[in-house]
Amino acid sequence: MTKSPGSNNGQNAANGNALAMAVLNSVQNPVILVDAAGRIAFANWEAEAFFGSSAAHLAKNRISTFIPFGSPLLALIDQVRERKAPVNEYRVDLSSPRLGQDKLVDLYVAPVVSEPGSVVIVFQERSMADKIDRQLTHRAAARSVTGLASMLAHEIKNPLSGIRGAAQLLETSVQDEDRALTRLICDETDRIVSLVDRMEVFSDERPVDRVPLNIHSVLDHVKAVAKAGFAREIKITELYDPSLPPVYANRDQLVQVFLNLIKNAAEAIGDQPDGEIMLTTAYRPGIRLSVAGTREKISLPLEFCVIDNGPGVPPDLLPHLFDPFITTKTNGSGLGLALVAKIIGAHGGIVECDSQARRTTFRVLMPMHKEEAGDGRALNSTGSEK
Repeated sequence: MTKSPGSNNGQNAANGNALAMAVLNSVQNPVILVDAAGRIAFANWEAEAFFGSSAAHLAKNRISTFIPFGSPLLALIDQVRERKAPVNEYRVDLSSPRLGQDKLVDLYVAPVVSEPGSVVIVFQERSMADKIDRQLTHRAAARSVTGLASMLAHEIKNPLSGIRGAAQLLETSVQDEDRALTRLICDETDRIVSLVDRMEVFSDERPVDRVPLNIHSVLDHVKAVAKAGFAREIKITELYDPSLPPVYANRDQLVQVFLNLIKNAAEAIGDQPDGEIMLTTAYRPGIRLSVAGTREKISLPLEFCVIDNGPGVPPDLLPHLFDPFITTKTNGSGLGLALVAKIIGAHGGIVECDSQARRTTFRVLMPMHKEEAGDGRALNSTGSEK
């Protein structure tokens, strides 16, 4: 039977609608369409998660039902309808009992030409944008330490060796009561050399040798080292996702990262009698970041956390926690977390910290291995075969 032109047009329209919905559902930001009556006519999958409601439930309500009373978003919608031009607004607070706390978003609101009075709204949660901003800041800080480390290694270590040698010669000829001073000179020069040696790690820009790793094997090793030493009196628990795919990383450097994070957690807990450190792993929908020097973008779906119930990080210190020379420890150098940021950044990942009293979380987001061991089958960011 021959199809009429009308039926072909209807089929094309249906195909076009299906494609448009597929495209919108693939966007990793919440997107909604608000009609002229203020009702939510469409919501993509991310919007369902953002509002905590199904698309069918959202479609039964006005946008004002889901956002705080008097929200700037309502004024933005009216402004876009009146001017018939798109508007961007940054750092809009949508926090409410319905949406949850800390719902700080950037908004893009644009008119829909074919539907008078309708607007499309794209939400970008600031938590995601801030992760990217913080990681770029951490990498810049690590680069500044790299230059400083190279200069120190050349300009300081050579004179220090001369000072130490002179102190050792003096020690053989001075009175017993003065030998404490020559020993002090030697000890202090050794301490400075040790600090410079630690900083030299930042100047190592060689490519990271990476292989597929089972993160749980790494964490089990780190836990055993911690329990045998600095965390002997602290309870360490695990909450692992056993189905987690391999992480593409350097084992020694990951051991260094998590030893540092667990040691920080143990020092924060101190002598607290109910001190506990929890290690968690999970698969999360990762944000996408550009790889330095290439056009490639990677997903970061692997989440590894070190959580402690210590007193927390002071709020004024939290934004600068991964900067070099920032520390709350009496004898700390402030290089440990800067090194953690450098290592994770070199792996194409992100490290961040959320802290409040009795719960501080260091969260590491990393890419997974892109090929199945042994058969070379490429995987996409969800772990399924391409």
